[in-house]
Amino acid sequence: MSLEGKHSFGSIGETRVTFVDKNVNENRKDFLKKLLEHNGFEVLIEEEKRSSEEEPQFYKVAVTDMVFNPTIWVYQRRLKTFDNHKVTPDYWNQNTKETHPQYWMSHYGHP
Repeated sequence: MSLEGKHSFGSIGETRVTFVDKNVNENRKDFLKKLLEHNGFEVLIEEEKRSSEEEPQFYKVAVTDMVFNPTIWVYQRRLKTFDNHKVTPDYWNQNTKETHPQYWMSHYGHP
């Protein structure tokens, strides 16, 4: 699920949630869980159903805050990284580990 603006609701178990990302691998799940918990959210994880044990395991990542919208929070720079910088779309999408990127570096490919 990319930063598309759509607010996706549902349930994990008996708890109503806002889905942050679906069908993600373990690395993405761990990244989002740590980042969201660092920002004060209660995170719930659910394993996606697999048709066989040979298939890789994917996950749904959700928060219990029903008004949380990842797109709004990222683009309004309301989330903080672990070193207290603002989360950018590239950081959120794990395109970079840079926590203080300059816009011209991503748009023009050079400093």
